[in-house]
Amino acid sequence: MAETTSASPQRREVPTIVRGLVVAVLLYFFLTGVELLSGGFKTLGKDFVDGLFQGVSNPIGGLFVGLLATVLVQSSSVSTSVIVGLVASSVVGIDDAVPMIMGANIGTTVTNILASLGYLRRGDDFRRAFAAATVHDIFNLLAVAVLLPVELLTGYLSGVAGWITDLVIGTSGASFKSPLKAAVKMPAGWIKDLLSELGTHGDLKGALMIVIGLVFIFLALAFVTRNMRLLVADRVEAAINRTLGAGSGLVAIVLGMIITVAVQSSSITTSVLVPLAAAGVLSLENVYPVTLGANVGTTVTALLASLATGSPAAVTVALVHTLFNLSGIALFYPVRSLRALPIRLATGLARIGAERRTWAVTYVLAMFLVIPLLGVMILR
Repeated sequence: MAETTSASPQRREVPTIVRGLVVAVLLYFFLTGVELLSGGFKTLGKDFVDGLFQGVSNPIGGLFVGLLATVLVQSSSVSTSVIVGLVASSVVGIDDAVPMIMGANIGTTVTNILASLGYLRRGDDFRRAFAAATVHDIFNLLAVAVLLPVELLTGYLSGVAGWITDLVIGTSGASFKSPLKAAVKMPAGWIKDLLSELGTHGDLKGALMIVIGLVFIFLALAFVTRNMRLLVADRVEAAINRTLGAGSGLVAIVLGMIITVAVQSSSITTSVLVPLAAAGVLSLENVYPVTLGANVGTTVTALLASLATGSPAAVTVALVHTLFNLSGIALFYPVRSLRALPIRLATGLARIGAERRTWAVTYVLAMFLVIPLLGVMILR
C-alpha cells in the first residue's frame, strides 16, 4: 500500500519544460482561434453582423456589452480577444470598441468578488475579503467615470494608441505582415477548407468558424491558465508577501503585472489576494497596488491577439486597453488623496456588507448582472 501511495504523485508530476511546451502549443491554438473568429465575421457578411451588433455604437451600451460579456465568460482575456477580432474584421470600429474594452475591465473584477463571498458567514474575515475584492472594482469604475468622457470628448486613448501603432507598424495599408498571423494562417486555412469540403458555405460557414474560433479561445486560455498556475502558483503567495513587506507601491504594481502576465489571468492574481486579506496577512493598502498591476498585465493577451490579426486597427484597440489602465494608475495613484479614494470607498462598502450580508449579495447581482443587462436591452 505504501508503494502505491508514493508512486501515485510521481505519475502525475509533469516536468517544467514539458508544461512550458504545452503552454506554447496552447497559445498557438489561442491565436488560431482569433484568426478563425476574425475570418468568420468577415464570411458572415456585413448585413448579418450589423444586425447582430445593432445599438453598440452607443458608448454606454458598448460599456455594458463589454461588462456583461466578461461576466458571462468569466474572463476579460476572452472578451477583449473577441473585441480585437471584431475590430480586425471591420465589424466594430475603434471608437465603438473603446467603451467595450472599458466594460471588460470592470467585468473582470467579478471573479475575486465572488471569491470573497465564500467568507460571507465569517464576520471580520468577510469584511476584509470583500474590501480587498471591491477595491479593484471601485478603481476601475472611477477610471471609467473619468476616462470615458475624456475619450469621447478628445479621443485621447484612441489617438495615442493610433499614434503608437503608426510609429511601430504603420497604418498606411489595410494590414501589416505579422509573423504571428503567418504562423496561424495555415491551421486556420485547413479548418476553412475542411468546412468547405463538408458542404458549408456563406453564413453557415462563417457561423461555424466563429463557433470553432471561440472554442479554441476558451479552451486554450483555460488550459494556459491552469498550466501557468501550476508552474508559478507555489511562488505567488511567497512573492507577494516578500515584496509587499517592503512597503513599496510601485514594486507591488510591477509584481501584480508580472504575476498576471505569467499566469495569463488577472482573476488568479487578484483572487490569491482575497484569502490573504481575509486572514489579515495583507492589508488593503498592500492589496490595492497589486490589483493595479494585474489590470496592466491582463492586457498582454489582447495585444498578442491583435498581432495575430495583422490589422493596425486591432493593434490600436489592444493598445487602448493598455493605455486605459496605465492612465488610470497615473491619474489616481501618485496623489495621496486620490490614491486613498478607492480604499475608503471599498472599506465603506465592506463595512455595510459585513453588517447586512444580503446587501453584499444584492450589490454583486445588481452591479454585474442586472444593471448591465438592463443597459444592453435599453440602449440597443
